[in-house]
Amino acid sequence: MTEKFKAPRGTFDVLSDQQPVRERIQAVSRRRLEAAGYGHIDTPIFEDTDLFARGVGESTDIVQKQMFTFEDQGGRSLTLRPEATASVCRAYLQHGMQKLAQPVKLWMEGPFFRHERPQAGRYRQFTQVDAEAIGSESPLVDAEMILIASDIITELGVEGVRLRLGSLGTPATRAAYLEELRDYLRSREAELSDEVRGRLDVNPLRAFDAEHEGTRHVMDEAPTLLERLDEADAEHFDAVRQTLDRNGLVYELDPTLVRGLDYYTRTLFEFECERLGAQSGIGGGGRYDGLIELIGGPPTPGCGWALGVDRIALALEAQEDAAEGETAREGVFVVAEEDGREAALALVTELRRAGMTADLDLAGRATKGQMKQADRVGARYALILARDAKATLRDMDSGEEREVDPATLVETLSSP
Repeated sequence: MTEKFKAPRGTFDVLSDQQPVRERIQAVSRRRLEAAGYGHIDTPIFEDTDLFARGVGESTDIVQKQMFTFEDQGGRSLTLRPEATASVCRAYLQHGMQKLAQPVKLWMEGPFFRHERPQAGRYRQFTQVDAEAIGSESPLVDAEMILIASDIITELGVEGVRLRLGSLGTPATRAAYLEELRDYLRSREAELSDEVRGRLDVNPLRAFDAEHEGTRHVMDEAPTLLERLDEADAEHFDAVRQTLDRNGLVYELDPTLVRGLDYYTRTLFEFECERLGAQSGIGGGGRYDGLIELIGGPPTPGCGWALGVDRIALALEAQEDAAEGETAREGVFVVAEEDGREAALALVTELRRAGMTADLDLAGRATKGQMKQADRVGARYALILARDAKATLRDMDSGEEREVDPATLVETLSSP
């Protein structure tokens, strides 16, 4: 017997009944972002590997462990994109967008790839909505982006979400702090995990993310970057917070917040959903004022975020499973005997062209089976065609029936 193929480990098929929630996430994101002046951009699914090595950071788990990298026929090293920001910044430079009025506000959606340990909410191919505002260092940019992301999540109705907010300062501020943090960690090195000890010289900030019990105890007493921000960094962060406060957005100040990419500076934020357990992050981002310079451009400020479509969909599906009641019925299912299928298809086509949802049986079911199918697909009405050119319209909720003329069905269904 021939072996059946399965999707590669860490990937999944999005089936037809799972599409509506994902399409709604993308539609709400598009509407909110484009209403705020963000233009849609698409970037290639693979890029030169060096773009991510330089932009994301060679010390990050993404570059060291998680990238899908391959050599093409010309001997070039290419990588499936693990995140969007570096690609959008590359496009900003390549197409001379620095000559446009700043900031340039862009958004995109699509698949991304990281070789992570697969589990619920964490996949090797995942979908994100990404937004970037490049060319302004104003704290209003940071605040606007956070507010837009929050509004998208709120409109989608995701429950149990909290916003964590922090600041990494500028590179100079962070460099001084990192030396202090390294000295502190070395003074308690015996209590740290092997992984954290191995990263002390490269990226000690990642110790704040450690799950190792001894490391977590050490980090509870560690100095924080928020306590070491210089005057300019502190003023920027205060301005972001004041704008969020004025707009009524609730957040938690988190001095230990870090993210797995080296390019972040100043403002940092993350949205978490308690329904998702360990993989609770549904979106986040921050400012990256040095990234474009790292990939060969002039000093250019920027700020961005990504929302995880897969994780938001999981949260919404969990809410739907917990909710009582059924979803509203929609559309018409046309029921006909075998010799009436041609007429049924013509009628369904007319309804569809009028903008209505309509379907019919294509599997040769008997009338009783067709009625079951109408109920199964959630049709609002079943239209039962008779051989004498008459038809009965049944309300699938109430069971009420009335005779109707198939020739005027569009008008009948359109009238209140």
